[in-house]
Amino acid sequence: MILIAVLVLGAIGLVSALVLWIVAKKFAVKEDPRIGQVNEVLPQANCGGCGFPGCSAMADALVKAAGKGSIDGLSCPVGGNECMSKIAAILGMEAGASVPRLAVVRCNGTCEFRPRVTNYEGAMSCKIANTTGKGETMCAYGCLGCGDCVAACQFDAIHMNPQTGLPEVDKNKCTACGSCSKACPRHIIEIRQVDEEKATVVVQCMNKDKGAQAKKACSAACIGCMKCQQVCGSDAITIENFLAYIDPAKCTQCRSCEEVCPQGSIIGLNMEPNAKRIQPKSAQETAQSNSKPATTATQTAAAAPEAPASHNIRPYAEPLEVKYDAPLLPSQQYLLHGTIDLTPADTKAGEKSGENGKEHSYDAPLLPSQQIMLGI
Repeated sequence: MILIAVLVLGAIGLVSALVLWIVAKKFAVKEDPRIGQVNEVLPQANCGGCGFPGCSAMADALVKAAGKGSIDGLSCPVGGNECMSKIAAILGMEAGASVPRLAVVRCNGTCEFRPRVTNYEGAMSCKIANTTGKGETMCAYGCLGCGDCVAACQFDAIHMNPQTGLPEVDKNKCTACGSCSKACPRHIIEIRQVDEEKATVVVQCMNKDKGAQAKKACSAACIGCMKCQQVCGSDAITIENFLAYIDPAKCTQCRSCEEVCPQGSIIGLNMEPNAKRIQPKSAQETAQSNSKPATTATQTAAAAPEAPASHNIRPYAEPLEVKYDAPLLPSQQYLLHGTIDLTPADTKAGEKSGENGKEHSYDAPLLPSQQIMLGI
């Protein structure tokens, strides 16, 4: 019985192995050996900057493109021209020079230009903060400052500046892989074409509101005045939704637009400072220039002394001023002012009620729960 069982099991195993061998031969997928060679040349960063999930997928795409006669349009941003030259040699093709690219932060809303109006105490994530509202400032388009882009960068090429509250890109480390751009929920980081020195002229603003509203939120915001478009001789500037954009492929870096921008929103990155550039005003200076002058000598003499300049470093030490222009519910009035008499004024027969002899009236009916809380 034992011998019969061993023979049966052996026969079953032999037949199964034969079937598997036949199936493997019939349905075998032959891989081009050049895929492995190309994959070894790639930097194995698996960053996705090439547009593929990883370096293996990029190697497969390069070999297939070579079979069609051209690898134009395929480039490894991390490896650069040197890496693509080696790959082209393996594939027996010529590699064209790739255009230098750099991650550019299109927001200049520092603490000085875009003051904080609220305090965010949630999870330190730009994606989460973006879902809760405008963030800590009045601008719904600018940087949120939580550093998702920093966490996404694999090359230590971007860091948050504690003085400005904005991310800064190290041009010597940036590979233009696009990870930071994908991580930003407001898309303020652009993978932009640059010159050999990684210099470019860019509008550092993403605010699409009308000029007055954008300027109120940030004193360095683009207001869509079209002055930059009028002086551009290469037709590189377009205005859409009250926001200017400079096409890097057309821009000649003459910097004329930078000189005429009244908001200082246009800047030449990685270039020498432009002495003719109009420096943007701080939020405090803008508020002072927009304030109404005193009408009498008494008001001028009674003007309050200037407040000490803020250091503009988060977290802010200055108290936040909360303003509201909507009528308060009676319960809200009670909570803000303490115990007051909310009996309607017309039932008091002309009596003065409330603290300091002032009348307190309401024009909205109280809910039963509010009446119980107020004790009336």
